[in-house]
Amino acid sequence: MAASPYRHAGTIGLLEVASIATGIEVTDRVLKEATVEVAFARPVSPGKYVVLFTGSVEDVRSSLRVGAEVAGDHLVDRLFLAAVHDEVLAALARPVEAPELDALGVIETFTVASTLSAADAAAKKAAVTLIEVRLASGIGGKSYVTMTGAVSDVEDATLAGASGAEEAGLLLRRVVIPRPHESLREVLSRHDEAI
Repeated sequence: MAASPYRHAGTIGLLEVASIATGIEVTDRVLKEATVEVAFARPVSPGKYVVLFTGSVEDVRSSLRVGAEVAGDHLVDRLFLAAVHDEVLAALARPVEAPELDALGVIETFTVASTLSAADAAAKKAAVTLIEVRLASGIGGKSYVTMTGAVSDVEDATLAGASGAEEAGLLLRRVVIPRPHESLREVLSRHDEAI
């Protein structure tokens, strides 16, 4: 597993806001409310703003509450994870150097928060390696997570990860590809290259 470039205290909060100006205001209030560290805060497609922050359970919960109040009607989604799996933040640094692909799993959702939640649930459910967590930027506001492992583990992980997004009506697609082509790993690593 790759080390995460994000420092975290095991707890993350995320606010996804429909207005960039409101997102910047939310970030300020999140920082003023409690002792949290912003892992990232940036505009994403299609004109939304996402802020992800870490800290103690109490501080993250408090900042999340205040940030959601400031966001008001512009709040798209939110997430509170009290014990986030280490691989989730490492995969945000994308892509994690993956072993040979025995099976490949993909969970695609309509919001950043639902993808992070899916990634966390998947990593906690089965012995999979999260390859990448891609958050909204350049993909129309959607997000996805890719993972690899044994076929049965990838199947269990993607089912667990997708269930919460599906219940909330935010799941776009869940895919498991057993024995992917040997070149697919290289193709996935080039997703950020300009055309």
